[in-house]
Amino acid sequence: MYVLYGYSNNKMKKSLFLLLISIILISLFNNKLYAEVYTFNKDSTVIGFLREYTIESSESLIEVARKFNLGYNEIVSANPDIDPFIPPEGKSVIIPTFWILPEASSYEGILINLSEMRLYYFFQQKERKLVKTFPIGIGREGYDTPTGKFKIIQKIVNPSWHVPESIRAERPHLPKVVPPGPDNPLGTHALRLSIPSYLIHGTNKPWGVGRKVSFGCIRLYPEDIPFLFHLVKIGHKVEIVKQPVKVGMKDKKIFIEVHEDESNDHFSEAFTLLRKKGFLHLVDTQKLKDALETKSGIPIDITN
Repeated sequence: MYVLYGYSNNKMKKSLFLLLISIILISLFNNKLYAEVYTFNKDSTVIGFLREYTIESSESLIEVARKFNLGYNEIVSANPDIDPFIPPEGKSVIIPTFWILPEASSYEGILINLSEMRLYYFFQQKERKLVKTFPIGIGREGYDTPTGKFKIIQKIVNPSWHVPESIRAERPHLPKVVPPGPDNPLGTHALRLSIPSYLIHGTNKPWGVGRKVSFGCIRLYPEDIPFLFHLVKIGHKVEIVKQPVKVGMKDKKIFIEVHEDESNDHFSEAFTLLRKKGFLHLVDTQKLKDALETKSGIPIDITN
């Protein structure tokens, strides 16, 4: 009887231990998932905030960017005078976790702005409109990521990469199929879009986030893709846009965010947006001119 009781007690302890571990893991997952979720509304479309960080020994801006969930492009644009590979130890750098929401037909599901290489996921919690954002890598020249309106049609854990013939022609050493694992460029999770051959996925090369290096697909950091995968449902909307100039409002102040892009007429884009939103009379012309010339990729207050 004692033996049976001891066995039962040990079994119960093991079950309780496993339950506790599960609760802790779920808690950590949710804390990570909602750690930097922002609220927004039609009168407040600027999210996040600027901060500073001091470079530690042997630390590159690429590592700093990943630490703060930024892409390579964002950290470099915000700190143009600092060597991204060998920044001075002890140097203070700008951490641009500060964004204006892109224009969209509706703030639902996924919105991707290629010009800033960033993905926004919109959802609601009761009456609150919420957004979580992730840095991305996109298609390189000749393999441009398409713009348009799509849907998520499939969710895949541990995807295999079926290498397109066009890529194998360019890189004949590649096999027809790359199985799941550390050599798979799709990473651990993938979301298939309704446009053929395009995915939102993880990566085995995190340095490519914030760069135009893919064959057209959209890649996230390995630690980010599981969270987006968890949030997204089949059928969710995906809108991909190209907006190098964004305009928004926060606390009754007008902000503009300008990114480097092949567009040569950022002034016209800014003027059109400001007029459309009824902000022109609130803008300081010199501040606007400076922001358009600097193209820092950071929201700049241009209120008069």
